[in-house]
Parts: sequence; C-alpha cells; structure tokens
Amino acid sequence: MQKFLEEAKKTSRTIANLDTHKKNRVLREMADALIANSDFILEHNNKDMSEGTLNNLSSALLDRLLLTQQRIEDMALAIKQIAEQKEPVGKTLEGWITEDGLNIQKISVPIGVIGIIYESRPNVTSDTAALCFKSGNVCVLKGGKEAEHSNKAIAKVLKEVLAKNKLPQQAISLLPDSTREGVANLIKQDKYVDLIVPRGGEALIRYVSENSSVPVIKHDKGLCHIFVDKDAAHNRIIDIAINAKCQRPGVCNSMETLLIHEEIAAYILPGLYDAFMEEETVLKGCEETAKYIDVQIATEDDYNTEYLANILNIKVVKNVDEAIEHIAIYGSGHSESILSENYTVVNKFLDHVDAACVYANASTRFTDGGAFGLGAEVGISTNKLHSRGPMGISDLTTFKYKIYGKGQIR
Repeated sequence: MQKFLEEAKKTSRTIANLDTHKKNRVLREMADALIANSDFILEHNNKDMSEGTLNNLSSALLDRLLLTQQRIEDMALAIKQIAEQKEPVGKTLEGWITEDGLNIQKISVPIGVIGIIYESRPNVTSDTAALCFKSGNVCVLKGGKEAEHSNKAIAKVLKEVLAKNKLPQQAISLLPDSTREGVANLIKQDKYVDLIVPRGGEALIRYVSENSSVPVIKHDKGLCHIFVDKDAAHNRIIDIAINAKCQRPGVCNSMETLLIHEEIAAYILPGLYDAFMEEETVLKGCEETAKYIDVQIATEDDYNTEYLANILNIKVVKNVDEAIEHIAIYGSGHSESILSENYTVVNKFLDHVDAACVYANASTRFTDGGAFGLGAEVGISTNKLHSRGPMGISDLTTFKYKIYGKGQIR
C-alpha cells in the first residue's frame, strides 16, 4: 500500500502541471475509448449482474449496477462535457498589493491525491477519474465488491489512454487492496492522500468519518422532501411528485417524504394516491393522511429512513413553518423542494431550510452534476466545508498564495 501511494503522490506532481489542451484531448480520447470498448465493458458488467442476482441484491442496487450501451454512451458524454468545462487550475481568485509592496496572488491549484470510496455504480469510476484528471488530481478509487468486474474493465480502458499519451497510469488507479482492511489502511495514509470522498451507505460514511486521519468530504444519505403549499399550482403537483419519487427511486436525490399543506390535503391526496398506485409505490402516512387515502401509518423510523426504493412517506402539515421544522428534524442536508406560487412563502422556505440544494417548483432529481451543467460530479456533498452539493472540478481544487516581491524584508 505504501509503495502504491508513494507512486500516486509522485504522479500527482506530474498531473498537476499538465496544460489544458493536453488534458482536454486525453479526456476526449477516454470518452471515445469507452464507446469503442463497450462490448468489453458490458461483458464484465454482465458478470457483476449475474453475481449480484445470485447474491440477492435488491432491485435498486441492481439498477445502480447495470450498464447498457446507452449508459456507456452517457458516461462518454459526461467525460466530453467535463473536457468542455473551463480550466479550474491556475485561476487567479484574488490579487492585491500590501503596504509593503508585495504583490499577492491567490491561485487555484489541485488538491493532490484523492481517495474515492463508493458503492454499486460503475459509472462513478469514469466520472470521478475524469473529474480528477481535469482538475489536475490523482484518484485512488475503491468501488464496491458488487461492481468489481465493471470497475476493473472501465479503469483498464482509461489507463490505456493514459499510456498511449505517455502519461503515468497511476493517475487513475483502483485500490490494490479492496478489503475492509485496505480501506482502513487507505484512510490513515495522510502522508500520501490529501482527501477522502466516501459516497454510499450510512454505515460506510460513518466508518470513514470516524476513522480517517485524512480530511473527509462526506457524500451522505439523501433524505429529501417536497412540501406542497396551499398555493401550489395544482396542475404541477402530481408530475413533480411522481418524478421525484418514481423515476429512479434508488438514487440519493429521490424524494422520501411528501409534506402536504392541511388546507389542500382533502383535495390533492386522492389524485396523488391514484398516480402513485399506478407506479406501484408503497405509501406510508400520518394519521391525518390516513383520513383521505389508504396508507400504512408512518413511524418515527420511517421518517428517518432513506428507502432507496419505491416507498414514500406522506405527512400533512399546518403550514410552511411546520414543513421547515419537519425537514430540520429529519432532513439530511441534501435536497429539499417547495411547490408554491406564493413567493413570500417560497423565499421563506428557501432561506430557512438548511440543505445543499433548495428548490422552488421543481423536482429534487435535478441535484446532479450533469443536470447542473458540471458534466458529472464526484458525488453530492452534504458537508458545509469545503464543498457542498454536486461536487465538480472546481471543488477538487484548493489554493495557494503566490507572492512577488522586490527585495522586501520585515
């Protein structure tokens, strides 16, 4: 492990100083290589899917794990979009002259070696590798055991492009020891690793956060809510609610609890119920909700659960203040939305809800690097420092001060 990370650290000095033109050209070649090798990647993904089925992985996990020709093309498109992003390294963030005549420039620089620990989704391998490369960082990737074949195939394709361009293949590496002990070792290597980004289940996030001596940016669970205000446009409510819950229930930006203003509950709940029944959604609700539609009674544990499945809590609340309070208690700081045409209420919600992304009249499903125009993201950070929300290339930089003098002494 130490020798592997020593090489990664050494490589980071090379990658940090690549010029923009070369980085973008290599990224475009990586995108083309993914498509050219799609049969090879799909063959290895089929092995993971077969093993996942044998191991009784949930339908949500299997959906995350699955690669198709279209998903590989989407991965390639994400890399091309990353290549088109503005150069994040070497930007002058600020500049000033001190009383002593020193010219101080605050310049963006790569973080260095970034360890990314993730589960299920093989596309994270290509997304994060491309994001790190564009931002001048070396990535050490630790994917889930369930996606081992897929991740190795994708990494092999990307590393071959590096070799073709006479760049060190250590710029994109899979952690050689993928056991729990390997992860435990990685997160203690603060001499070589500059940042750890864990994204996955609650247990993984907690373990890394509690045991890492390397700085951590958490990509924690998504307990997302939508509040339907009494002044919501009724023709939008069902479409947004169905999209937020049912389009891809197994992702972190899907809705887990729907909050309904009490003045429209009797009117709006039956229509929502019919729509969710068509989607075969399992509905749980408060006692007030149960007066209008057939639901299981939701418990305290339900409101604290990130289902990652086609299950939804519904709660009737008195007003926006009660909705904000509910989110303050149960939300995870990920994505929250309000549906309302009353912009006094909308702005109160947006100002008072503490989350990385707060929406008015839109689905929470837009919390995504691609949807935000970032090409892709390392993950959705629920940290407040130093990155929050979809973590793109600019979030993979830090800064240093360049100071130009003319012989000054203090």
